[in-house]
Amino acid sequence: MPDFSPVDYAVPGFVLLVLLEMLWAWKKRPDAYEPRDTLTSLAFGLGSTVAGALTGGLFLLLFLWVWQFRIFDFGAEWWAVWWAWPLCFVLDDLAYYWIHRFGHRVRWFWASHVNHHSSQHYNLSTALRQTWTGALTLGFAFKLPLVLLGFHPVMIAICGGFNLIYQFWIHTEAIGKMPRWFEAVMNTPSHHRVHHATNPRYLDRNYAGVFIVWDRMFGTFEEERPDEECTRYGIVKQLGSFNLLWAVFHEWIGIARDMWSAPWRHKLSYLLREPGWTHDGSRETSDMIRAGWLERSATQKPVSNENLIAEDGHAA
Repeated sequence: MPDFSPVDYAVPGFVLLVLLEMLWAWKKRPDAYEPRDTLTSLAFGLGSTVAGALTGGLFLLLFLWVWQFRIFDFGAEWWAVWWAWPLCFVLDDLAYYWIHRFGHRVRWFWASHVNHHSSQHYNLSTALRQTWTGALTLGFAFKLPLVLLGFHPVMIAICGGFNLIYQFWIHTEAIGKMPRWFEAVMNTPSHHRVHHATNPRYLDRNYAGVFIVWDRMFGTFEEERPDEECTRYGIVKQLGSFNLLWAVFHEWIGIARDMWSAPWRHKLSYLLREPGWTHDGSRETSDMIRAGWLERSATQKPVSNENLIAEDGHAA
């Protein structure tokens, strides 16, 4: 089977859609784009492409080595097994959900993923902010079970490429709500705006790549509410800079500083605990921020236990 990277073929479409969204923003939302921010996003995209080219071959070799231990064999012409493709796509998206969730809940993973959230704007160019340091987190290990199940590494790579293509179009404010049936199953601009927003209600929600059903199943779903717009994007403590290298490496530097100055018994916690955790409580995690917001909300109006659960995004 010839080598095929769907993302490479999608790049002209990405560029066209960005230009069309810029035209929409010029007429409807002039503040949706900021020239320096957009240039930083484009540089992120270029750098992540180079980083992927440098490490992709090594990961492919590793996956091919693991593939020899597969439990199921789809045969020599594995690419002709039609039903394996949609099954691989769904399972790859499930693996992505867990990679993404760890990317927000473990600081070691967050140091790489924070790149994608570093923009204070939410537009299609933001989708280009892909990590340069993903190889350091070993997130690829989440996809090794697919290899062991018999899916060829090239099939997994192609499905992952289409997954990434799908996620491009949801990085926009130009689209409101999709039809109700679509919102129930698929990830949409509305769901992903929640993910990128820094409103306390919305922090660390909606990790889905393509299928929002994973968030509904695992208790991490939050609806975009008409009474609470996604008004602020980025990260809780904004970078305050368009410096590309600082945007790429700032969290790795922060981890190194914290581990260097922390007592020995807490050093690994600064690597493996959630972002914002400190041994002395001097910073806040997303859970702490949400809890404080809920407490303040409770003092403003009576809130039942049932409503508290619903507002926290963990309704049964």
